[in-house]
Amino acid sequence: QVQLVESGGGLVQAGGSLRLSCAASGRTSSTYAMAWFRRAPGKEREFVATISWNGYIIYYADSVKGRFYISRDNAKSTVYLQMNSLKPEDTAVYYCATSPLASKRGSDYNWWGQGTQVTVPS
Repeated sequence: QVQLVESGGGLVQAGGSLRLSCAASGRTSSTYAMAWFRRAPGKEREFVATISWNGYIIYYADSVKGRFYISRDNAKSTVYLQMNSLKPEDTAVYYCATSPLASKRGSDYNWWGQGTQVTVPS
């Protein structure tokens, strides 16, 4: 069993930056891929980014590529999402998740955090 706790969300003006963190605890495995998903008001859950256990495989959604950057610190069992050039369209609850292998499909992930709110006003 793994518990994931996201932090770092908040309100930021358009064009600003924010860094999210997700700390894993419990029966964690450094060999698990970690990912970020988000759910905006009125929209379905959307894949954002994922990173393999060694950091060599990284996927980004087209909507965030070039603006968001995912990284991880296995010693701290933590994954990060650096968000730059934020837009109102980025407003959503952001969730982190773990999977045996990197994937863009939410159904492939075994454990999910409770989410952290990111708000970018117009």
